[in-house]
Amino acid sequence: MSALQTLAATDITGSLGSIGYGLAAIGPGIGVGIVFGNGTQALARQPEAAGLIRANQILGFAFCEALALIGIVMPFVFGK
Repeated sequence: MSALQTLAATDITGSLGSIGYGLAAIGPGIGVGIVFGNGTQALARQPEAAGLIRANQILGFAFCEALALIGIVMPFVFGK
C-alpha cells in the first residue's frame, strides 16, 4: 500500500464519521421541530391543558435528544 493510499484511507474514514453523525443529527432535529410545533398547536387549541401538554413536550424532546446523544457516542464505542 502506497503512502497516498494510506493517507486517502485515513482521511476518508475520519470524514465518513463526521458526515455520518451530521446525517444522524437530522432525525432528532426534525423530531424536536415536530414535538414543539404540535405542542404549540395543542396549546393554542386547548390552553386549559397547558400543564399536561408541556410535560408531554418535555418528554418528547428528551427522547429526541437521546437519539442525538446516542449518535454522538457510538463512534467512540465502536471506534478503533
